[in-house]
Order: sequence, then structure tokens, then C-alpha cells
Amino acid sequence: MTKITVSGYYGFDNFGDETILFVLLNYLKSKKFDITVFSKNPETTSKKYGIKSLNTFSFFDVVNQIRKTDFLISGGGSLLQDATSAKSLIYYLFVLFLAWFFKKKIVIFAQGIGPINSFILRKFTKFILHKADFISVRDDKSLFLLRSWGLKPLLVNDPVWGLEVKTAQERKYLGIQLRSWKDLSDSFLKELAKLAIEKAPPEGIKLFAFQNFADLPICGKFRNYILEKNPLINVEIIQNQSIEQIVYELSTCKNLIAMRYHALLLGLKLGISSFALCYDIKVQNLAEEHKVPYCLINDVSQLNEHLKDMYDNNCSSINKTFSFDEMDAIFGE
Repeated sequence: MTKITVSGYYGFDNFGDETILFVLLNYLKSKKFDITVFSKNPETTSKKYGIKSLNTFSFFDVVNQIRKTDFLISGGGSLLQDATSAKSLIYYLFVLFLAWFFKKKIVIFAQGIGPINSFILRKFTKFILHKADFISVRDDKSLFLLRSWGLKPLLVNDPVWGLEVKTAQERKYLGIQLRSWKDLSDSFLKELAKLAIEKAPPEGIKLFAFQNFADLPICGKFRNYILEKNPLINVEIIQNQSIEQIVYELSTCKNLIAMRYHALLLGLKLGISSFALCYDIKVQNLAEEHKVPYCLINDVSQLNEHLKDMYDNNCSSINKTFSFDEMDAIFGE
């Protein structure tokens, strides 16, 4: 039986990465592969998806697993970048290096590459990617970067576009998805709270935590700002739910203010009239691609100017798909 090992930002309670893993595992399970996933929380990952899982940071387990696997799949998401952390980039490069050292097949799956600010890490990333057997990227910027490195990656849609969803019959709420970020100021949040109250429907507001440790503190603070101004408004924080439940809760929203990339993507997929809070270039790129009104974090003038555009924008669902056809050839099918 073909042995597949999957490496990525898994077991960290991040909705976007877990949803990518969910889509990928559905495909791999259909092929009857022997699957192992590296996870920060292997017990939860194993129980959640019904596969084997090993601790991401157990050096001997990682080395031994890669030594005996047939394929290493790295991704998806934005793993190969040092804007968030150079340490994480070094880790993912180390895992890829091990796969090359042990002469394993390497698949780079639906990744966003860069930015890589360190000259040394950029050189090493370029070296490692030239050893990969298959590379797919999810955005034009990554495509052009890798082409400039002499590589021939495949441009694909984000795997979350391929998620099968169950939606609500009625859309009543204003949805807001926030995450903690160093440049997100209290003054910006207070202005956003003021505007949210002005625009909130009678049913109220749903705040979405896509990753508890990063999102819950800011959601709690934002909820307090809203209730300070209007204690009668209904404000619910959606947290600790399954992928299917979160998508369903999103589908109850008539409008969505989204900070995370996959929150905005799902808003587009569900046909929710949305507004993007751009803390990262990937969110801005997605907003611009689909003509979603947006503002940069802490630009209050843009917030006031463009948020109204969300309510003037009649959004229809975007039916993008995700195909694994090209990967079939890599696995010899």
C-alpha cells in the first residue's frame, strides 16, 4: 500500500488549514492510501479524520516517518514564507529536506509562496523546490515567483473552493470574522463597532473565531465595544465548532466583514455580500480579484468610505472548483 505523509500547519486549531486538510484527506482516502499527518495535536487529528497522526515537533517520529514513506505532501496554505515566522519556514524546509535526503517523492500542494525576506532562506527554498516532483500554487504571485526561479508550478484554486457545503435557508445576520494582529488598533475596532451597530439587522451580529488563541481575545474585546455602545444588540461568538457547523453558521449571514483569507473565500463561495479587512497581501489579492470592497487595517478613512459599498454590492455565489486530476498522475493513476 502506498504510504503518504502530509506536512502542514495542522493541529493548531486553524479553520483554514484544517479545511484544506479535510479536502485533501477526502481525496487521499478515496485512493485507499496509508495516510499519516504531522500535527501539533496528533490525538485530536487522528480522532477527527480517522487517520494516523504524529507530533509535528517529535524529531525522531518525523525523521522515521519520512524515512519509510513513499510520498511527502507539503501544504496547502502559506507555509513557505517568513513574514509570520522564520522558525516555521525553517521547520517546513527541514521536513522537505528530509524527504529529498531519503529520496522520497515530494508534492508541494496548493501553497502560497512568500514573502521570504531572508536571503539565505530564499536560496534554500529555491534549492528545495527544485527537488520537488510536483508543485501547485494557489495564486498568481506565487506562480510568477516560482517561474522566475526556473520552476514550472501548476496554478490551482484554493482547495477550500472544493468544499461541499450545507447552507441555511435564510440569511439574517451580520457576520464579522476577526483575528488578533499587531497593527489592529483599539481605535480602529471601536470605529468598526460603531459602523457595525449602525448596519446590524434586528437579528444581530455573529462574530467568528477561526482559531481560538488568535481570534477569541479580539472577538471578546470587539463584542464588549459593541455592547458598551448598545447593550441591547444580540452579539454571538461562534467558536469551537466543526468545519461543517462553521460554514453553516456563515451561511446564515446576509453580510460578512472578513479578516482571514478563508473567511472571505467562504463568503464568496456562499454568495454573501462581503467586505475585507486586509492585514495580509493574500487577503487584498483575493478581494481585488473578486472586486470585493476592502480597507487596510487601521485605515479608518477607507473603512468609512468603502464599507458602505458592501451593502450596495449584490453578490452571487462563486462556483470555483478544485481538481486533483493532475495529482493522480503523480501517484501513478
